[in-house]
Amino acid sequence: MCLAVPATIKTINPDRTAIVDLLGVERTVAIELVPTAKVGDYVLVHAGFAIEVISLEAAEETLAFFREFPELAEGL
Repeated sequence: MCLAVPATIKTINPDRTAIVDLLGVERTVAIELVPTAKVGDYVLVHAGFAIEVISLEAAEETLAFFREFPELAEGL
């Protein structure tokens, strides 16, 4: 199963990677696929890549689902 998880962009690095908050854990992800992304945006992250900028509402809805079923987030 493939899963994309909402994350908040905390910082953007010159090499087009970003530090994101992913369910309370900071990770570095590539952001080449979302050239309009900026600090504070929510992005969907899959396999180390931000693949789409999403709205706050979409992020909150998905994160609520993960909170309801925490076993889905294990290992992220």
